[in-house]
Amino acid sequence: MKKLETRKDIEQLVNSFYAKVIKDEKIASFFTDIAKVDWDKHLPKMYSFWESILFGQMTYKGNPMGAHFPINEIKAMEQEHFDQWLSLWTQTVEENFAGENADLAIYKAQNIAKLMAFKMELARRL
Repeated sequence: MKKLETRKDIEQLVNSFYAKVIKDEKIASFFTDIAKVDWDKHLPKMYSFWESILFGQMTYKGNPMGAHFPINEIKAMEQEHFDQWLSLWTQTVEENFAGENADLAIYKAQNIAKLMAFKMELARRL
């Protein structure tokens, strides 16, 4: 199994992941119907996001948490949605990569999913 080592690897991972996301019954609507994601803009941001997280390359500029609050106001982003996001991410990583950075990608995604779920729930209560 290939190691996750380059930006090109991240691009493959992110593209494969979002190919699953847009077909997923539980979470696709957040991307396609609510956020109406412009994939030509979103995917390069996600490449940079994961490159920053996994390789320490500070190429990502943005506020991932802030981008999700407006979506959460339209349709609640609940624990089950983040669990599905994490499941698809983990599956995609494990299908394509192995090694320390692949493990790190899963670990970081677990933390992101927990934090996002917590913050979205908190925002709905306020």
